[in-house]
Amino acid sequence: MAAGVLLATAGVLQLLQGVSALAKDDILVVGANYSFSWSVTTWGWIHVVIGLLIAVTGLALAGGASWARVTAIFIAALSIIANFLWLPYYPGWSILIISLDIVVIWAVATWDTGRVRT
Repeated sequence: MAAGVLLATAGVLQLLQGVSALAKDDILVVGANYSFSWSVTTWGWIHVVIGLLIAVTGLALAGGASWARVTAIFIAALSIIANFLWLPYYPGWSILIISLDIVVIWAVATWDTGRVRT
């Protein structure tokens, strides 16, 4: 349940990060050109899509869907990669979301269904 809530929270944060990039918010600073540099609008759409996928997967994981465990690990890893590439634009949020994704991957990967008490 906690991993699902954390994943949904990370998804909402990533969604807000994408909306902020799409709105061309003043918080975002476009600095030097990097080899993986795209426009802020492109990054905004990437974060919106990944954020929606993460939030839906997090809600499914909190609801107990069995498919959501594998999907949560995969989508959290994808989120880590996207936020690592986003670090030059907005390091604070990126580090926060990367940290949440690492905790979610650990929680989902070490979850033992045999220890659940009914």
